[in-house]
Amino acid sequence: MSRVTVATTPAEPEGSDADGRSRRWDAHRAERRAELCHAARRAVHHGGAELSMDELAAQMGTSKSIVYRYFTDKAGLQAAVGAMVLAEMSGAFEEAAHGAGSPRDRLRAMVGIYVGTLAQSTSVYRFVTRSGDGAPGADADVSDFLTTLTDYVAAPLRDVLTGSTSDPRLADAWAAGVVGFVRGAAESWLALDPADRLDPERLVVLISNWLWAGASAPLPGITRISTVPSEEA
Repeated sequence: MSRVTVATTPAEPEGSDADGRSRRWDAHRAERRAELCHAARRAVHHGGAELSMDELAAQMGTSKSIVYRYFTDKAGLQAAVGAMVLAEMSGAFEEAAHGAGSPRDRLRAMVGIYVGTLAQSTSVYRFVTRSGDGAPGADADVSDFLTTLTDYVAAPLRDVLTGSTSDPRLADAWAAGVVGFVRGAAESWLALDPADRLDPERLVVLISNWLWAGASAPLPGITRISTVPSEEA
C-alpha cells in the first residue's frame, strides 16, 4: 500500500514579516487615534461641548468618515477623549497622594487637581461627562476612575487615622465621602454663571477647609471672578 503524504505549510515563526507589519499597523493606528483624540479635545475646548459630529470633524481637520473609522460614532469619541482626560488626572493624583507635605496638604493638592481640571476647560469636562450621549462603557470608566481616586485620597487620611486612636480602616469610607463631596461641590460651582463663580483657587481652599474642619471652617476671603478661566491652547 502506498503511503499518502500530506503537504503542510509550516507556521510562520514569531517575529516574521507578517507579525512585524501587524505590529507596525497597530502602532500606527494607536498613534493616529491619539492624534484624533487630541484634536477633538482642542475642538471641544474652543467650540463647546455641543458641537455636532460635522462640526467636530471640521475643527479636527478631518472628515466625519475618518472619525467613524477610528471611534465608530460620537459616543466612542466621547469615551476616548474622556479616557485621555481621566488618565491625565489619575497621574496627577498619584503624584499628589504620595508627595511631600502633611496629609492636609496632600488632600488640598488633590482637590486642586480636580477643580483645576474643571476650571481649565469647562467645555471638555462637560463633553466627557455628558450622560446624554450614552457612550458604551463611559459610566464604567468614570466609576473605575472614582474608585481609583478614592484609593488615592485614602492614603493621607489613613496616615491621620493611624496617628490617632481611630481605626485606619475607616479611611476608605472617609475617602469615598470626600470624593463625592468634592465632585458635587465642584460641579455645583461649574453650573453657575461664570460671573457668579468663586475664584478657583479660593474654591479649592474652601472645599479643603470644609473637608478638614466641617461647615464651621472659616471662609478664605472669598471673592468672585468676573471672567471665564483661561482656556487651554
